Amino acid sequence: MASIKDVAAEAGVSVATVSRVLNDHPSVSAEARTRVLAAVETLGYRPNAVARSLRTDQTRTLGLVISDVMNPYFTELARSVEEEARALGYSVIIGNADERPDLQDHHVRTLLDRRIDGLLVSPTDGGSPLMLDAARGGAPMVFVDRWIPGVDVPVVRADGRAAVQDLVAHLHGLGHRRLAIIAGPAATTTGSERVEAFRAALATYGLPLPDAYTGQGDFQAESGRRVMDSFLDLPGPPEVVFAADNLMALGALDAVRARGLRVPDDIALAAFDDIPWFVHTDPPITAIAQPTGELGRAAVRALVDRIEGRPGASVTLPARLVVRRSCGEPASAQSPAAQPPARNRSQS
Repeated sequence: MASIKDVAAEAGVSVATVSRVLNDHPSVSAEARTRVLAAVETLGYRPNAVARSLRTDQTRTLGLVISDVMNPYFTELARSVEEEARALGYSVIIGNADERPDLQDHHVRTLLDRRIDGLLVSPTDGGSPLMLDAARGGAPMVFVDRWIPGVDVPVVRADGRAAVQDLVAHLHGLGHRRLAIIAGPAATTTGSERVEAFRAALATYGLPLPDAYTGQGDFQAESGRRVMDSFLDLPGPPEVVFAADNLMALGALDAVRARGLRVPDDIALAAFDDIPWFVHTDPPITAIAQPTGELGRAAVRALVDRIEGRPGASVTLPARLVVRRSCGEPASAQSPAAQPPARNRSQS
């Protein structure tokens, strides 16, 4: 197995330069960075982040790598993680992956180098060698919201399948038959799971999900706009679009309004991941709400259990449908729970 010295020799630079490149230090020249990365690729070198994280004493610090700090769901998740960690005597260092595997790996490597006691991660994908090494290498770790299948790490997440079934039943009851989805990245567990749950729910009513009604997004608002535009350009547009996260839903809403159309008069819209903003849109958006605060607190408790030598257990909590008025619902049908998502501080 190649060492960092081998990489330095191959690239014709010092070991310190290789270290700076691997840690994204800005002082390295573009030429040196190119040579080092080429040597890493040629030699198949992979830093042993897990070994670097080994320690003899605790720092009382946890790492949290979230997928997108601009997503209100992850903002609330990070807040609940920080609150629970503080209550248990830990501090939290947060890294924002911005839905990019390379940034995710950068933050994971940096946090392990800082000798944190444990790591919470919402993986951007399941194929990162560094993530797999860290997860399998014995460092205390918990996956939250998303996970890497087949890796023996506790997972704290919401199960949205029943809520998606409730949503499709709700839409079917309103008379909608042409339903489309703006899906999240297939490389993420949440992206693939929500599409399959939607497809299965449609099948219970004998409804198809044509390829033209399946748009690929990336959990970002711009992809929601792009996919909604493609749906509206179809000769037979869908009656309802289900966006598999809140930012894609807001992008889809922007696309509808940009054409001078209205929700739900011209096309209905529903979303996964309820956020406080949805009660203030016109009309308020029907959405699937996750127990975000509970997930964050449960993830911290599971991680601290692992750090302190107790078996950390996986936790799965149910999501729920919140009915508002973006799918053609009468005002009288609006759910009593159609308020900004509660933080549920008192629940465990």
